[in-house]
Amino acid sequence: MAGETLPTQPTLRRMREFAVRPKRDLGQNFLIDSNILGVIARAADLQPEDVALEIGGGLGVLSEHLAPLVRHTHVVEVDGSLEPALRDALDPFGDRVTLHVADALALDLGALDPGPTKVVANLPYGIAATAILTTIQELPRVTVWVAMVQKEVGLRFAATAGTAAYGVPSVLAQLSCDVRVHHKVARTVFHPVPNVDSVLVVLQRRPDAPGVDAALRTLVRASFAHRRKALAGSLKLHPAYGRDVRERARAALVGLGHPADVRAERLTPEDFRGLAKALA
Repeated sequence: MAGETLPTQPTLRRMREFAVRPKRDLGQNFLIDSNILGVIARAADLQPEDVALEIGGGLGVLSEHLAPLVRHTHVVEVDGSLEPALRDALDPFGDRVTLHVADALALDLGALDPGPTKVVANLPYGIAATAILTTIQELPRVTVWVAMVQKEVGLRFAATAGTAAYGVPSVLAQLSCDVRVHHKVARTVFHPVPNVDSVLVVLQRRPDAPGVDAALRTLVRASFAHRRKALAGSLKLHPAYGRDVRERARAALVGLGHPADVRAERLTPEDFRGLAKALA
C-alpha cells in the first residue's frame, strides 16, 4: 500500500488499510460520518467515572470516541477478522479499553471487570432488541443505554400501550426503564448504506423500578404469543400455566380494571406486574 493516499475518516481508512469488506450476514453497517459520534456521546451523558459497554465494535470509530471520555470501555465484536483494525483503534488507549472478540449474547456480561454503567453501541440489526433486553436483565448497574437501531426496533421499544408497535420489547424494557426515540439517523452515515432507516434510542433505568423476574418475563411473552386472542386465552395455550389460568387471569384483569377478555396490547407494563402478582 506504499504511496497510496488513505482516507482520513477512520472507518474508511481502516477498510482500505486492512482490506475489510462488510459482511451482510453479520449485519455490518460501519459508521462513516464522525459527526454522529458527538450526538451519541452527549445522549449518553458520559462521565469520567463511567464504564462503557459497546456491542458491535466494528472498525472502532465509536470505540475510540468513547475511550477518552470514560474510565474504561469494553468493546465486544463477534467478527474475529476485524481484530487487527480494532486494535489499530484501541491500542493507543492501553488498559483503559478491553476488547472481547466474542458473541455478545453468549458472553458472561456480569463477569465484565470493571462492571459497565452505560451501554453505548451501534447495534447489529439482527441482535439489537435481544442485546438491549439482555443487558437490562444481566447488568443491573447500567443506568443508560444509547443504541443505534433499526427505526422499527426503536419505535417498538418506545411504544405505548394500545399502539400497533407495542409488544414484548416495549413491556420488558419499560418495566425497568424510561424509553424514548432520541434522534433520527440518516442512512448515509453508514457503509454500506442500509435499506432501512435507523434511530438512536435512549433508555434510562428508573432507580426505583422493581426487578423483572423470570415469571414476569414469561407472562409478558406468553401474553403476546397470540396477538389476535384475548390475553387470558393466550396464557391458556402456554405450557407454563395450568388449566385454570384462563379463569384466574380473567378475574385478575377485572380486578385491575380491565375487561376480562382484554388483549395484551391494552395493558401497561405496570398492569403486567400486577397480573403476575395475582397469578403467582
